[in-house]
Amino acid sequence: MKLEEKLALLPDKPGCYLFKDRQGKILYVGKAGVLRNRVRSYFQKSRPYHPRLEALVRKIADLEWIVTDSEVEALILENNLIKEYKPRYNVNLRDDKSYPFIRITKEDFPQVFITRKIVRDGSEYYGPYTDVKNVRFVLKTLKRIFPIRSCKHQLTPQVIESRKIPLCLDYYIKKCNGPCQGLQSVEDYQKMIDRVRRFLKGKTKLLVKELQQSMKEYAQKTEFEEAARVRDRLAALENYRNSQKIVQSDQKDRDAVAVALEDREACALVFKIREGKIIGKQHFYLKRVNWKEEAEILDEFLKRYYLTNEDIPQEIFLQTAVESAGSLCDWLTKKSGRKVEAVVPQRGEKRKLIEMAVKNARFLLEELLLQKLKKEQTIHFTVKALQRDLHLPKPPLVMECFDISNIQGSDPVASMVRFENGKPKKSEYRKYKIKSKQTPDDFTMMREVIERRYSRLLREKKRLPDLIVVDGGKGQLSSAVGILNKLGIEDQPVIGLAKRLEEVFLPGESEPRMLPRTSSGLRLLQQIRDEAHRFAVTFHRQRRKKRTLQSELDRIPGVGEKRRRQLLRAFGSVKNIRQATEEELIEKGKLPRSVARRVRAYFE
Repeated sequence: MKLEEKLALLPDKPGCYLFKDRQGKILYVGKAGVLRNRVRSYFQKSRPYHPRLEALVRKIADLEWIVTDSEVEALILENNLIKEYKPRYNVNLRDDKSYPFIRITKEDFPQVFITRKIVRDGSEYYGPYTDVKNVRFVLKTLKRIFPIRSCKHQLTPQVIESRKIPLCLDYYIKKCNGPCQGLQSVEDYQKMIDRVRRFLKGKTKLLVKELQQSMKEYAQKTEFEEAARVRDRLAALENYRNSQKIVQSDQKDRDAVAVALEDREACALVFKIREGKIIGKQHFYLKRVNWKEEAEILDEFLKRYYLTNEDIPQEIFLQTAVESAGSLCDWLTKKSGRKVEAVVPQRGEKRKLIEMAVKNARFLLEELLLQKLKKEQTIHFTVKALQRDLHLPKPPLVMECFDISNIQGSDPVASMVRFENGKPKKSEYRKYKIKSKQTPDDFTMMREVIERRYSRLLREKKRLPDLIVVDGGKGQLSSAVGILNKLGIEDQPVIGLAKRLEEVFLPGESEPRMLPRTSSGLRLLQQIRDEAHRFAVTFHRQRRKKRTLQSELDRIPGVGEKRRRQLLRAFGSVKNIRQATEEELIEKGKLPRSVARRVRAYFE
């Protein structure tokens, strides 16, 4: 069924849609309250223009949809499909498994430690923490407040009864109560782990009251050593609480979520506010965002983040309204058992909080882009060597090389390859079919391809390369320089590289320049020239092969252009057509019997 026919059959119901290419690979997964309206909007001429969105729409060859009972179900299904298929055009959120978590194991006497690996064995995970220093500080504070065992022994009733595990140093310095020797009951240890859970969720107010009460009870019993230990734990807890910024007076559990967007990168940030204090922040870098608006990126992040997060607040503060907020809150309300709302604060301290989140997200994104820029600005030594050898005004970080390929003027083609910082940038390679009739004239062909390339760059206001390399000697170089001058491109570094003696020709110099054989700059020139030659020859062979195959079928009476395409589509190659029987040509190739007989007669 054709794509147009499928678009006409779209239902007016909620669900998920999957865009596919010609090979059936999933390009994009989305969800909609009304599938018909959302999917058809992609193919309307009035939609906002963006190159990446245009690229997606051009590649869509097939469409599939899954109807759900509600938008909430569509939300969950969309998240699962994105996780399973990882489509190219969906926002890519860095996998949480690369971040550290605090793990509480599922045992009678649970262990508490930092891990990056999630094991589905009933253990509880708190996080992820994007700041490693922060998670270490949290765990260190935990162990100062609670006597959690640090050993990794399996403390089964049999092991404890056998007393095979000796008491360690932690017991003697009062950092563990000795559960390995049966000196602490399961009930008492589990009660402590419940407090650990509350601490990790930011519920420290009740914990302070419990510790204060415990300290008073020990003091009343004149157990002053125990009271002093509880006092020290209480001081550690208060120190931890004082390190948290107070931002809300009503002490509700909230998350403030914001995104910052710059070109193809985005950063999402979550401030976790518990009992009116910021207990931590998490940030995530997002990729594949360069045709989406800020609200769309925030929408996709919220779905990916909260559908896999167990720590659900009462309110979610957002910098802008998002489409899925209602269905997401319905799902989170059902999951947490209490009402969850998404709010866009407009004024007061709540608005200041979201502005602070936006500012932090922007700062983190700028930090990422600065790191990338520094990495990109690390100039490869071969590029520096070439600048030195050719006396160029600046390093040729961006180089473009042209080559012509033909056999006595037949099937003439040209190639352009691009190197950035000494490495091939294959996404920027270009191939050209020569339109000029004056073949085999290499100079004319070079003029044509140079003009087509750089007139386009000028029209689109794109950056010109730092160095242009043409494969050939003086003639090819003068052709390139002439066209560049005609286009008004002056002071553009351009050279010719002759194959025979690896001579480098420069504009205005009558004699070629010979670079040292040991120069890494010469090796870079040879590499880009050889790559342009390979790319041109490959394209030339493809064109020649296609013309040869097509001309052989053209010789058969009754096989025109339409039937030739039909046969190649059905059988894949001329070799398979040659081996096909008359009946196969009729059934599979859809040929009349008379034409099928002519095909068989021709090949026999």
